[in-house]
Amino acid sequence: MLGTDAAIDLGTSNIQIYVSGKGVVVNEPSVVAVDNETEELIAVGQEAYQMVGRTSNRVSVVYPLSNGVISDFDLVEQMVRHFLKKISSSMVFMPRVVACIPGEVTEVEKRAVVNAISTAGVRKICLIEEPVAAAIGAGLDISGPHGSLVVDIGGGTTDMAVVSLSGVAAVRSIKVAGNTFDDAIVKYIRKKYNLIIGKRMAETIKKEIGCVYPRKELLHYAAKGRNALTGLPQQIQISSDEVLEALLDFGMQICRVIQNMLEETPPELVGDIYQDGIMLTGGGAQLYGFDELIAKKTRLPVTIAEDPGNCVVLGAGKAIAYIDALGDESGAAMNPLSEEY
Repeated sequence: MLGTDAAIDLGTSNIQIYVSGKGVVVNEPSVVAVDNETEELIAVGQEAYQMVGRTSNRVSVVYPLSNGVISDFDLVEQMVRHFLKKISSSMVFMPRVVACIPGEVTEVEKRAVVNAISTAGVRKICLIEEPVAAAIGAGLDISGPHGSLVVDIGGGTTDMAVVSLSGVAAVRSIKVAGNTFDDAIVKYIRKKYNLIIGKRMAETIKKEIGCVYPRKELLHYAAKGRNALTGLPQQIQISSDEVLEALLDFGMQICRVIQNMLEETPPELVGDIYQDGIMLTGGGAQLYGFDELIAKKTRLPVTIAEDPGNCVVLGAGKAIAYIDALGDESGAAMNPLSEEY
């Protein structure tokens, strides 16, 4: 592992780490369990996710990233250090890292990502915008003067960008994504059935029968929770059409932002997009009917990437090859990496 380079995608829902020559070695929930009395970490990742909604008063389960940015710096630092140690306990020289950042991010938020990763023991950090990484991971050739539209639906944010010449020509970011859909399901079931369910149950419903476009076949799922009136356990049958009713407005919000971005995109690039269509990446791209909804509203062909959930980290992994060239004036226009620290 001496001198091995890595790519890190600090997502709101998942943290993914790609190591050169090994591929994706870490893909776990961005969750930590903390002892409220000692403030020490009890569990990280999948182990902590199993505790969501099932803790005692002494333990808190925390998502230290919110809407694509860091909300608890110390916990993110400890989480990153934990996973870096996990993949290389005997590392002598710490690796160089390519880190992913949302498309629209402030300098303060960008610096928080850099500091959280560098204090975990990294000697050099290069940044890449998530839509650019998603385009590379989806197999698009972004180096030429040809426009490609990528929509990355993650856990906390949906990032979309028109990519050309290894850079971003137009970009938008909206805080409507996977977590928003989970919250919408929780609120819908509470309002319609007086049933209080947890976020994990909502996420399961979304994965099993969730949709933003009518399904050809009506599906049902047994949702379990607590009755808000009696306080007793209860189970109800919810249909895919009801979940569609809960999620459609948020799906439409994403479509409207795509339309607004296209209105501000240079005409030549719009012509390329009209020819090639839209590439859909991110875990949210797997929600049933998202491609059909976007295609109907934009009148453009929509393709879901082969491995949508891993596109960003795979693209960042491929961008590792450009670390040495960063700062070289001659190839700067073709380098997908934006900055180094």
